[in-house]
Amino acid sequence: MPTRVCCCCSALRPRYKRLVDNIFPEDPKDGLVKADMEKLTFYAVSAPEKLDRIGSYLAERLSRDVVRHRSGYVLIAMEALDQLLMACHSQSIKPFVESFLHMVAKLLESGEPKLQVLGTNSFVKFANIEEDTPSYHRRYDFFVSRFSAMCHSCDSDPETRTEIRIAGIRGIQGVVRKTVNDELRATIWEPQHMDKIVPSLLFNMQKIEEVDSRIGPPPSPSAADKEENPAMLAENCFRELLGRATFGNMNNAVRPVFAHLDHHRLWDPNEFAVHCFKIIMYSIQAQYSHHVIQEILGHLDARKKDSPRVRAGIIQVLLEAVAIAAKGSIGPTVLEVFNTLLKHLRLSVEFEANDLQGGSISSANLSTSSKDSDEKIVQNAIIQTIGFFGSNLPDYQRSEIMMFIMGKVPVFGTSTHTLDISQLGDLGTRRIQIMLLRSLLMVTSGYKAKTIVTALPGSFLDPLLSPSLMEDYELRQLVLEVMHNLMDRHDNRAKLRGIRIIPDVADLKIKREKICRQDTSFMKKNGQQLYRHIYLGCKEEDNVQKNYELLYTSLALITIELANEEVVIDLIRLAIALQDSAIINEDNLPMFHRCGIMALVAAYLNFVSQMIAVPAFCQHVSKVIEIRTMEAPYFLPEHIFRDKCMLPKSLEKHDKNLYFLTNKIAESLGGSGYSVERLSVPYVPQVTDEDRLSRRKSIVDTVSIQVDILPNSIPSDDVVSNTEEITFEALKKAIDTSGMEEQEKEKRRLVIEKFQKAPFEEIAAQCESKANLLHDRLAQILELTIRPPPSPSGTLTITSGHAQYQSVPVYEMKFPDLCVY
Repeated sequence: MPTRVCCCCSALRPRYKRLVDNIFPEDPKDGLVKADMEKLTFYAVSAPEKLDRIGSYLAERLSRDVVRHRSGYVLIAMEALDQLLMACHSQSIKPFVESFLHMVAKLLESGEPKLQVLGTNSFVKFANIEEDTPSYHRRYDFFVSRFSAMCHSCDSDPETRTEIRIAGIRGIQGVVRKTVNDELRATIWEPQHMDKIVPSLLFNMQKIEEVDSRIGPPPSPSAADKEENPAMLAENCFRELLGRATFGNMNNAVRPVFAHLDHHRLWDPNEFAVHCFKIIMYSIQAQYSHHVIQEILGHLDARKKDSPRVRAGIIQVLLEAVAIAAKGSIGPTVLEVFNTLLKHLRLSVEFEANDLQGGSISSANLSTSSKDSDEKIVQNAIIQTIGFFGSNLPDYQRSEIMMFIMGKVPVFGTSTHTLDISQLGDLGTRRIQIMLLRSLLMVTSGYKAKTIVTALPGSFLDPLLSPSLMEDYELRQLVLEVMHNLMDRHDNRAKLRGIRIIPDVADLKIKREKICRQDTSFMKKNGQQLYRHIYLGCKEEDNVQKNYELLYTSLALITIELANEEVVIDLIRLAIALQDSAIINEDNLPMFHRCGIMALVAAYLNFVSQMIAVPAFCQHVSKVIEIRTMEAPYFLPEHIFRDKCMLPKSLEKHDKNLYFLTNKIAESLGGSGYSVERLSVPYVPQVTDEDRLSRRKSIVDTVSIQVDILPNSIPSDDVVSNTEEITFEALKKAIDTSGMEEQEKEKRRLVIEKFQKAPFEEIAAQCESKANLLHDRLAQILELTIRPPPSPSGTLTITSGHAQYQSVPVYEMKFPDLCVY
């Protein structure tokens, strides 16, 4: 009950005090005296200089009532304060606000939930008032701390706990609204405040029972949920906070999220972490997305020694952030993202390799296996992130990323890659090669270049093809798949899936365009390199069915995308060379692989014959396939790649009608206007540095000699004096390339340049004159039966053991101590 004073004393008291006293009834249950409240409001508006005194007196009465637990009078005092606050908007309101905030603080400090809620409601009303001029000296540190503490209420009564938490969240929302709009009063963005506000909101957001895991923006909560559900209210406040963040304070708002997720161990499982960062990415302004991605990358670096599942959780969060950021502005972090991911990919492979090396003890086998599988989760998450990010980049950036990743792929024997593999060992190096090529495969997926030169420039093609010669079928598969992504510009690859004899290629509805000049130039420059890798890839001993399928697809895509008449002839030569290699079997391939090559050749010649639509050629191919179906089904892909296929014991006794014959093909194509002179020249791939660097068969197994064609200016009588005498010692020096590497490179370059630029007639004439003179003599020395060159190529082939074919322009050879088989 309020203190009563006598009439004389009442008359002597200041008018504002008498007006304030009159608004309090004798019984607080009667509520605020509205008539007297109107008088007080009129007085305050008429004399705004009295507002600060009115506020001080009201604060004094409220403090006394709070201490005495007179809740009824406290409610009346706060209602009066609210009405005065809403009615007065003059400059003099600022001192009154200080009294008002002091009274709100008193209520929040009380231990009674009802008073805390009452104080919060008053503060929210105050926060919604737009002041004419900001008050730079006013601070809200106490309110941030108090509202944050209320968000973590642990009251034993669930309803009371929920009520207090909702009040705390609404209070934080009020503080945010009151402070963030004024750039000169940005104290709310200081780390000490964000470290309280953000974790308080996240703590309440964790109570969401069902987290939306879709790629799209999370659904907006309804108005009822916002008011009644702490989780939804906290999420809405969190969105509002992030939406108001600017360039300078973005990081301060995001970093506490990482601290909260770390402290509560929410990276594994990471559903809540993903949900939080979806909210962040959709709430902030698009131009600030790269800031969040940088923070995630930085946190990934900081937690690089954590368990694999924690790192995988962070990487999956990065994937979600990248998926959203890729739709808008990514900023300058493109290379930083890929560089950091590739660094962690290497670390993961290194951890995996160390676990495998240290897991030889039987008691540790189970834990090692678990760590191994966990590391694979990390690696798959990294690859998925790289692929998704790369596939959403514009073409010019994607080309740079392709080069960047290719530069990281380690190749045995070279130091051109930029990835540190010193701690990985052979097993770890192989693993990182596979991971990087898988990443490259995802980046190139969907890439469409107008010309093949844009998709496969020389600086990218050469390092890409190097792994295709390694003795690892999985690496070779990945290289071929990457090439398919870049070559297939008309989405024909799906129609070519699976190696088979296609009855009618027209049914596939192959899409193709006329070969442009740039593509023709590309094939003139790089065609032999592609043929060589396909040829050698077919002869690998560890090939499986998928390798043959991808090699077939490679031939088909080259035919569709890059083949003119000249390229078609070269591809047919390549196919016939593969057939001959399977028949002769100088590489000692198993029977399955020999039959696999034969099936590959049959499938491709069937395809190319229908693509160029030469009836006689189609007829010859169809006849061979028909005979094979009856007599040698293991030469066809539908049979050889089937389980429990019966294999022949040898291929030497087979009838020639089972093989595709060069003379028949030349006759059929020549009748249709094709230039078939080169068909009679057997395809022979050159041996290059890649054979030495790729850990293929030893170079000692191959005797390959290459002598340059002499210039026209040198008379034929001087041939002997101008050619290098080849002896056993010279061969030993040739095999030891350590000191001759630069000289050999220059020699190869000159030979290639000669064949690229000199007229064909000139080269043929030189070869014919020299080859015919020495043919008989060479046959006697080597004790071999060698047929005269069917065309004026002037080249012979010398092979030994597991030799690879080598073109040999021969002038004079002496072998006093060397036996060549």
